[in-house]
Parts: sequence; structure tokens; C-alpha cells
Amino acid sequence: MFTRRKFLGLGAAVTTAGFASSCSSVLPEPDVQAAGFGQDSTGTVQVWCRAATQSGLTDLVKKFNASQHRLTVELTPVLDAQYVTKLATAIRGRSVPDLVDIDDINSMLFIYRDAFTDLTEPLSELAFRDKLSPGHLRLATKDKRVYGVPYLADNSMFWFNTELCNRADVDPDQAVTSFGNLLEAARKLRKLGDDIYAWSFPANSPGALGFVVQPMVWAAKTDLIQGTIGSQSGHIVGNDVVRQMLELHRQLWVDGLVPRANFSDDASRWGSDFRAGKVGIFPSNYSVVVSGSDPAFHKKVTPRLLSGPDGGSAFFDGGDNMCIPRGAKNASGAWEFVRFALDLPQQIDLPAGGYTPVRSDARTGEFAEKYPLATLPLEHIEQGYAPTTLSYNLLYNQPDGPWLQMFRRAVFDGELEAAMKEAQQNYDRILRQGQA
Repeated sequence: MFTRRKFLGLGAAVTTAGFASSCSSVLPEPDVQAAGFGQDSTGTVQVWCRAATQSGLTDLVKKFNASQHRLTVELTPVLDAQYVTKLATAIRGRSVPDLVDIDDINSMLFIYRDAFTDLTEPLSELAFRDKLSPGHLRLATKDKRVYGVPYLADNSMFWFNTELCNRADVDPDQAVTSFGNLLEAARKLRKLGDDIYAWSFPANSPGALGFVVQPMVWAAKTDLIQGTIGSQSGHIVGNDVVRQMLELHRQLWVDGLVPRANFSDDASRWGSDFRAGKVGIFPSNYSVVVSGSDPAFHKKVTPRLLSGPDGGSAFFDGGDNMCIPRGAKNASGAWEFVRFALDLPQQIDLPAGGYTPVRSDARTGEFAEKYPLATLPLEHIEQGYAPTTLSYNLLYNQPDGPWLQMFRRAVFDGELEAAMKEAQQNYDRILRQGQA
């Protein structure tokens, strides 16, 4: 079971310099303030989506096309590993789709190359503008102008097996108040038996690992990157929160609290041990835990936000933004489809496909009853975050990237100081090249 699960590990490995050279022609911007924009549109809307989140778009398109007969949406899935390059090539060839459903972490690559339409005004007219995920919007905002709209969310959280926690006398609420309490809870869980482990993490999948571990740093109001685009550098050496995060995972490994298989876990079977009832604490997303299991198991789990050394909370605000490329032939139809995608009936249905809404007001009584395990990120939507950078893929999604190399060297080899120093140098180098 692994559709979205290679998410974040499949990101396009393009350098910003290479991207810039293939995406250099600024196309004309649609007039989003024209009378009637986004209303009663006709013709066809060409939409590109990521193959990893195609399931979240397919039913939406069918529903939209069936709702009226003047406008037709045609959906084209693109492999995640090819998405950035394919879209950049389309821009250079001056033949773009009308709408792109893009990994929110990659939105900024195109925004900084003037490739997307400024949607600030039409967005401000949406009655629910203040209910939209701030983490997604942050990744679509440059100089206080917004160039994309959130569509679906993919959030990382702690998942606790309540059956195991009850047997081990572990209180999830108490556990997340500090790294010390998490470690204590893990030790209690491990004592339940040789085949029961406290924790599990995909230590050989850079993207998935970043998805579930970075928020434990963000929860303490810091990051592994510092500064704004144009002057960013690594924030690792001297960052005590990063050190404590690595020390926690090192201790989990040394004390045998996680399966030995975590060492080589590339996320191809991510969550199978947790869904089998063999792991007590599991950082992951809704899809891996809930979509991949049956209702009986759902009653045995409870989510909590990821936490930092002294508590706090955060989650990875992954998922998709919808953006209208400059040069779109039917931008008005594209915006009409975007508004339809953001309507509550469509948002409320997202967990059926393994995702969560991007509107906090989607957490209605009906929603909570139908999808009780999907409400937590909506209750704390302001805690969602993802770093705004042009170098995310090179830092976090590559097997030879500095994020994975630092984690493995610190956690498995115990060379924490050297690992942090090396990572600082490589973060600085990649960020410097990406902003050149």
C-alpha cells in the first residue's frame, strides 16, 4: 500500500539554476479583475495534477463536469519526479495548461520566476478567505501577493496505538509534552514484549523522514533553514533544538526502541508494522494510518500534533496548491473550477481519498462524525508549516542530500557533532547556489 507514500521522496531533483534556464519566458498574465472573471465560463479547462495526488482530483473533476454543461475540465496526471521539469518546459514553449495542481512545496519555484498569475484580488473576494490553510498560503505568497490557492492537505502527526498505550500505562497527552516524556513512554511500550516496538521511522527515505521529523524542530519555533529567499542559510550548528531532535532518535535506536528494519526502511512498506499493532507511537499521515486500515483498527488509534523538546506543536503542511500559469487560455474557467474545489461539499469529502481539507470551517459536526481522525489538523490549522525555499528538493528529497546524510550519521553512527557541521556546510552551499 503505497500511493502517496513515496510523496516527498519523488520530488523533482532540479537545481534552481537549471530551472531558471528552462523557464525564462514571462508569459502574459490573465486579467483576473475583468468583469465576470470566474463566472459562467465556457470551453475547456486543461488541468495538470501530480500523479501522487491524482485520486484527490479525479472524482472532483467528474463531479464538476456533471454539475454543468458549459465548461469541461480535462485532467492530465504528471509523474511527481517529472512535474517541475515538464511544467518549466511548457512555459518555455509558451504552451501551458490553464491550471496546475502542484505540490505546495514547489509553488515558490515558479512564483519566483514570474510564471504564475497573481490571484490576490479574486482570492480576497472569497467569503472563507480567512479559513484557508495559512501554511499552504505562505508557500504561495511573495511580497504580500498570492499566486496560488490551497486545495488539499497532507499533514504529519503522531499516531498512538491506544490499546498498547493502555497496557503500558502511557498517556498520549503527557507523552507529547517533552522529548523526555516521549522517550519514557517509548521505554514503557517496548517492555510489552519482544515483538512490540515503541516507535517507527523510515530512516532511508529522505522525503518521508523529513515529513515526520522536521515538525519536531518547528514545534520549538525554529527551523533548519534561516533567512528569507535571497539570503537563506542553514541553521544547524548552534541550533540546540536540532541537536535534541537527533539525540532523541539516536537514543531510540541505541536502546532498541525501534525496529532494526528502520535502518533500511525506504517507506515502501511504511506503516505496515503500525497497522499490524506492533508499534505504539508512529509519526505519519492520515492516509498511511487510516486509509490503509480497517474500521476496527481506527478505534485503536488517536492522533496528536508532533511536538518539540519542551512541548509545543506543529505538523507538516504538505499537499497541493492550485495555480493558474501566466499564458493560460481559459483562466476564467480555471478559477471557476478552483472555487468549486474549495466549496465545503468537496472539501468535506477529501478524507475519503486520504487527504484533509484546507478550510478550517470544514470541521463541521457532520465531518467530525464521519471522519473523526481527520479533525485534529483543522482544529489547529495555524500550526501547519513548511519551509519557504527554492532548494527544498535538493536539501530534503535526495538520497545523497544533506538532510538524510546528517540524520543517518548522527542517529546510526553516533557522530552528532560531525554530522551537524557537515550538514551546515552543505545546506549553506545548496542554498547559496539555489539563490544565485
